[in-house]
Amino acid sequence: MATHRIYRMKFGGLYPAYINKVERKGRGVAELEQVIEWLTGYDRDALKRVCSDETDVEGFFANAPSLNPARALITGKICGVQIEEIEDDTMREIRYLDKLVDELAKGRSLEKILRS
Repeated sequence: MATHRIYRMKFGGLYPAYINKVERKGRGVAELEQVIEWLTGYDRDALKRVCSDETDVEGFFANAPSLNPARALITGKICGVQIEEIEDDTMREIRYLDKLVDELAKGRSLEKILRS
């Protein structure tokens, strides 16, 4: 089975798009990093390493230090697809992150984004 193109994209190339999205809406990089750390376990230093090396998106999630078990609470639609119905594990992880970044950009409180 062919893999999705996004799996081979470098995470370091995708990360600036997330930064631009949240900053355009008045949110900060620190908040984005907090959301990513909550989801994946990558702290600021590890995130910088992943962005500077050639880690692709698939590797970013496959090698995540600690995927948060509460990520299953992330529900709803992203890109027209119901997250709960995504069968491919890697694609579901990507969509979880997309959903959290969208919520951050839309001004949702960090407490709600992090499912506290």
